Amino acid sequence: MGQSLAHVALVVRDYDEALGFYVGLLGFELVEDTYQPEQDKRWVVVKPKGPGSASILLARASDDHQRGYVGDQAGGRVFLFLRTDDFAGDFAALTAKGVRFVRPPKRADYGVVAVFEDLYGNLWDLVEFTDGRA
Repeated sequence: MGQSLAHVALVVRDYDEALGFYVGLLGFELVEDTYQPEQDKRWVVVKPKGPGSASILLARASDDHQRGYVGDQAGGRVFLFLRTDDFAGDFAALTAKGVRFVRPPKRADYGVVAVFEDLYGNLWDLVEFTDGRA
């Protein structure tokens, strides 16, 4: 039986501001943006450009409980990992676009990594693996 992870849901405050960050600043591609009138919400999916199939469902918070998790989906830990094959180029480009890195680049046994935050404060690793892992 073959399985794969289809989407990771990321709770956001607003669809369009999230698209501005993920598509406009990070350069992700918009996979789908479909209105669902029966639930008065949108099905908004984005993914990094490149060969990978993992994608993020931008899920607008629908009540106060969900709004409390916007920007804190992983309790202050790094939540998502953006793999690159050009760390230096991507780090420079994202920095120039105003993406805020909260931990500078460092070399590790597995590669080079820096931590940035998204528009809500969720933490991401920008990582280039050099140890052969996929």
